Amino acid sequence: MIDYWLGGVHHHPIDVAAAGAFESAYRPCADIFRSLRAFSGRAVRQAVGEGVGQFLVFGAGVPTQANVHETAPGARVLYTDLDPRIVAVGRELLDGLDSVDYALGDVTDPNSIDPAVLDRVLPDRKRQPLGVVLFGLPAFFDDATLAGALDALYDAVPAGSRLLFDFDATELAGHPEALAMMGPAFHMREPAAFAPLLGRWTPTAEGIVPVARWLPDADTPEDVPDAFWGGVAVKQA
Repeated sequence: MIDYWLGGVHHHPIDVAAAGAFESAYRPCADIFRSLRAFSGRAVRQAVGEGVGQFLVFGAGVPTQANVHETAPGARVLYTDLDPRIVAVGRELLDGLDSVDYALGDVTDPNSIDPAVLDRVLPDRKRQPLGVVLFGLPAFFDDATLAGALDALYDAVPAGSRLLFDFDATELAGHPEALAMMGPAFHMREPAAFAPLLGRWTPTAEGIVPVARWLPDADTPEDVPDAFWGGVAVKQA
């Protein structure tokens, strides 16, 4: 669905049908997800500008438009997902790219990733700052699980590492049909409730804001609903 909204080609008719059904209960989503993807690009570029040359992406899904490795050419990037079918597709799409790969991985267990793959793709992950990317994931974990995962990731990376994140705010609360489509495990959060879950991660000066307002490229941010908030946080020395 996201690939469809971003104008990609890696989706199927059932994805288009699902996207249409969701939009009938909510509103057109293409602008929202393009804004979200633009935010991820700005966050990745900021991390690169501050010396991050390697990224570990959790819950990556099928690679679509403006991926981390496309936004940060030359960076070492390992995408992960829980679904073996997604991983297989990802590997096929990324085949032939240097320093970029896809592996099985669970954000709640950093040790779930094959150490051999980590050593090959991210050999400096314990010595140099690492960008840990969690886009689209927090909504599918309760507070305790998410806080525990972020705490474990903090311990697993060196000082200077960045956590790039977004989360679903409460926009869908006013659209009960669309909210029902997300299922009972879907978690919306007020921004003030999300910040404590970061634990020892320290948000950058930009703060936790609607993604369209996080260091926008233009003087006037995109005019989209504040459905997603996000930011970047740092592991201090």
